[in-house]
Amino acid sequence: MRLCRRCLVRGRVQGVWFRASTREQARQLGVEGYAENLRDGSVEVLACGTAAAVNALTSWLRRGPPMAEVGGVSCEDVADEVARRGFEIR
Repeated sequence: MRLCRRCLVRGRVQGVWFRASTREQARQLGVEGYAENLRDGSVEVLACGTAAAVNALTSWLRRGPPMAEVGGVSCEDVADEVARRGFEIR
């Protein structure tokens, strides 16, 4: 069964390779979706895939790449609105 989860990652997460690192993790896990910088300095991540893969990526988001300082992550499961291919940076 496919699960989609939208997460908002706050802290020092822009300008520290957060989106590119998230894409790398997502690709390794077989997760599709995107990572996008928001104007308020946070990063929005949409992750779709198996529950195990989405849960693994969600756990990774709470740590992030070495240069990031994750201050908090809030997530909600969402409907899979659009068929996606791969994981993109926006």
